[in-house]
Amino acid sequence: MSDERVFATPAGVGLGSLATIADGAARNFVLQLRAGRFHGFVVRRGEAVFGYVDRCPHMGVPMAQQLDQYLTPDGSLIACSWHSALFRIDTGECVGGPCTGQRLTPWPVVVAEGQIVTA
Repeated sequence: MSDERVFATPAGVGLGSLATIADGAARNFVLQLRAGRFHGFVVRRGEAVFGYVDRCPHMGVPMAQQLDQYLTPDGSLIACSWHSALFRIDTGECVGGPCTGQRLTPWPVVVAEGQIVTA
């Protein structure tokens, strides 16, 4: 297994129960794959989930300085804690800060029978 950082995962990887992420919150996931280590996060909105690679398009650094702290205090946007860039939860589009118009890299995830799974 490699320690290289990878930016995608295969489909069908189980991440756990939807209940492991509180509604309106986000959670970090680090997966060790044969090709390397993947860092991503998932935001939950009701029964929907939105996954993104944990990498700010502005500087290429992880989004959160504290574990699972990916959202603004009111939970309405994803926030890069390093440069204050703000992103829409549903699209990953940057709507404020130094990378306006850029997007987070999507990490396809779905809920299947109450479980979060990579798509």
